Order: sequence, then structure tokens, then C-alpha cells
Amino acid sequence: MRGRKVVAVTLVTLAACSGTALAIELNPLESLGKKIFFDRGLSSPPGQACAACHAPQVGFTGPKPGINKRLAVYPGAIHRRFGNRKPPAAAYAGDSPPFSLDPATGLFSGGMFWDGRATGEVTGDPLADQAMGPFLNPVEQNMADMAAVCEEIAASSYAGLFEQVWGDGALDCGAARVEETYRNIARSIAAYERSAEVNPFSSKFDAYLEGKVRLSREEEWGMELFNGKAQCAACHPAPLFTDFTYDNLGVPRNPDNPFYRMDSVYLDDGTPINPLGEDWVDPGLGGFLATRPEYAALAAENLGKHKVPTLRNVALAPGRGFTKAYMHNGVFKSLEEVVHFYNTRDVAAWPPPEVAVNVNVDELGDLGLTAREEKALVAFLATLSDGYTAPKRR
Repeated sequence: MRGRKVVAVTLVTLAACSGTALAIELNPLESLGKKIFFDRGLSSPPGQACAACHAPQVGFTGPKPGINKRLAVYPGAIHRRFGNRKPPAAAYAGDSPPFSLDPATGLFSGGMFWDGRATGEVTGDPLADQAMGPFLNPVEQNMADMAAVCEEIAASSYAGLFEQVWGDGALDCGAARVEETYRNIARSIAAYERSAEVNPFSSKFDAYLEGKVRLSREEEWGMELFNGKAQCAACHPAPLFTDFTYDNLGVPRNPDNPFYRMDSVYLDDGTPINPLGEDWVDPGLGGFLATRPEYAALAAENLGKHKVPTLRNVALAPGRGFTKAYMHNGVFKSLEEVVHFYNTRDVAAWPPPEVAVNVNVDELGDLGLTAREEKALVAFLATLSDGYTAPKRR
């Protein structure tokens, strides 16, 4: 089990974090973060907010079924520019600890982004560190610099709220203060992303834990499989359904990833977004570790690993037939496909892994699940969607 701690979902209580889909009142800091999160003016050209890639109706991940189905990776404010990975969920991420190495297990954990590079070293909070990135990323919101973001907020309708939260004069965009102002912008977003509006714990599973509803036979069977035969809880323990570690699952490359075509799309300085084109291979965690002297020696043994995502809202969609993309590169388009891959990766005709080293062979690949067991697992995963309303008794 490579040092992982397994927590059975049936043994977890949520007394401290149970919530409902009823009206949630945000405090001033959370309200400020929400306004920034949904502000479409904080991009160049204007039009792309954080919510463009992290929308509530799908669990704060990519909301456009056409992009999910065809590409999975979302375009930036300049629509011909694409990054390399699909948007991770912004919900249920706030408990991720700062990036670190556990010397006892040899496992890295914490941090934000798929590769952990938002470590928490800048603001003391990985979630806030992550929020600092997209505004200035030329393949995302493409703002010129921290001052440009600050000046847009200073001209916004919520500038007064910013100073109410952070103090008179806190919205200072001058060279001497703009870095701290920018950090407070990011901390505000992180506060919203930690709020009960983003993390309501209002799924059927939560109602079940509170004794308000019973799971169906199939859902309960799926939960038993999740904890046992399918080994899902090894990496996705309740209540957050992630252990914040990193894994190479042997996922195939996504041939439709637009990043492969970014060798012919250029940044303002004349360099191509992806000089390697079709030859690019996602190094995952190993790529980030290679940039850090204290971890560089461990880069090779972590190539291809990506952060374990939460399974909360993994099935959440606004309606039937809505396509979501799964895995770091969006190669799979349904939970049924994901579960079947976990079950049969090593015994069926799947494409080869994008990164063939460091593949987890202990907890997936040949699980021996039947088709009915796969279906039950999917049914249980659907109980993790927020917004559940128990049927009224007659």
C-alpha cells in the first residue's frame, strides 16, 4: 500500500462539516473572494474569470461539455492559447497541506496544481499560492503583471469591500506594496474556495452519514467495494475523498490535448508555448521536483505522478448527457470509462501509459471487478454530488 492510510467511508462522521444546499451567508472576506473569482474583467483581453474553468454547476471544474468532450484542456483569455492540463476541481481543496515529503514513506503530499508547484511557501497557504498563478499565466488570464490585476480591482465596484476587509489603503498598487496587495487578492479567493458555498457537504452520502437517508442496495454495495475489493479508499479516503498525495496511474496520453499543437502558437516574446509539440510528455510531479535543488534527486522516481483529486462532485453535472473530462489530461469522458480502466488496465487492450515508469501496480490495473461491480461503484460515486435533496415522505 506504499505507506498510505486507508479510512473506510462508513466509519467517518461529519458532525463538524455537515452542510446543506440552503442559503449560505458568506462573511466579508469570502464575499470579496467570490467577487474576484467571478470577475470577468481580470483577464487580458477581458472576459475570462476564474469561474470560466472552475464553475459551480460541475463542482468547480470545467463547465463546457463541448470542450470536455473534444479537448479537455481549456483555452485562455487569448483563445488560441492552451495550457497542458484540464482544470482540477477548486472545491474541497482547502485542506491540502503545504507541499512536503514524508521521509518515512517517501511520498510527497500537499501543494496545489496537478504537479504540486503551488507549495504554500509564498503566502503560507497552498490554496492562495495557487490563486496567484492563473491571472499572470499567458495561457490563462494573461494579465500583464500584479499591478494590472490590482488596478482592475481598484476600479471595480467592490474596491470598497477590499479595503473594508484588508484595511484602509490596502488596495495599494504601487511598486512598494503591490506584491502584498496581490497576495491578499489571492488569500481572498482562497477564503471563498474554503467557504461553505464551495464546500457544502450536501451530497446524498453526507445525508446518509447524518442518518437522513438510506443508500440504495447498489449504492451501498458500491461503497463496500470502494472500501474493499476496488481499493479506492487507499488514495481517496473520506470525508474529502483524497489523501493529497501523487500517483502515476498509467493513464494514456490524450491525443486531442491542444497543447500538442502549441508549437505553432507564440507568446508575446516570440517563443512557442510548447516547443516540443507532439513530442511533449507530461512529467507531472517529477517535472516540478526537477526545478527544486532540494528535491531534484527524487525527480526521476516521481515522473508521471499527478495529485490525487477529490472524488466529491466527480459525477456532478447540470443534466443527463453532459460530458465531463477525467484524469489530469482529460483522456476519459465518463466515470464508467474511468472505473473500467482502474479495473482492467493491465489485462485489457488499453493504450500504453504516457509515462511508463513509476506506474502504480499495487492498487489498480487488475482488480477483478465484474461488470455489475463496476456499475455499483459508479452508483456510489454519484452519491458524492452536492445539492442532494431527500425525497419528501408521503
